[in-house]
Amino acid sequence: MSNSLSVSGSGSLPTPLQLAQTAPVQDLAATHSNATEQFLRLHLFPSATVLLPIQQLSEVLTLPTGRVVPIPHMPAWVMGVYNWRGEVLWTVDLGHLCGFTPWYQQATNVSSFPAVVLQARSSTAGSARNQMLGLVVSRVEDIEWCDPEMIQPLPRTTVSPQLAPFLRGYWWKAGGDMLAVLDGEAIVRAMPQP
Repeated sequence: MSNSLSVSGSGSLPTPLQLAQTAPVQDLAATHSNATEQFLRLHLFPSATVLLPIQQLSEVLTLPTGRVVPIPHMPAWVMGVYNWRGEVLWTVDLGHLCGFTPWYQQATNVSSFPAVVLQARSSTAGSARNQMLGLVVSRVEDIEWCDPEMIQPLPRTTVSPQLAPFLRGYWWKAGGDMLAVLDGEAIVRAMPQP
């Protein structure tokens, strides 16, 4: 698995992501303690901010809405499939999956939406394999450095039942911001097998 995150698509991206594209992850890592990991901060509508480990992500995309083909008999949070580099990439509305407002109910009229390609291991019937999912989000924001030991579990009773299965924990950022850290492998496990 690559340690770098590539950025593609036609939309404008935040400056930190442009920096991440041009500076190798290894060079950025040299400026931080060995105890920290990189996480990509994502915004989910209407007001949730979540983190996913960069080592589980391979690319940031801008998906044209007309290029995602819906697949019948799937959960509402499965948006469909997208032709990504000649491969079938299942796309998921991450906000809807986690219990937030679905894309189709948002008051925005967009021709494309941002997504990240999640690469995580999935295990079924004794076999393990890498699986790729396109996670559609409201906005791709910034890269955060976090010591994994600082990620705190939150009692499942204080978290919405839709979010709880995908939550690795919470990180209290300096300045008082609380960010939810998601588990990419749990997201992959939720995906129905066609």
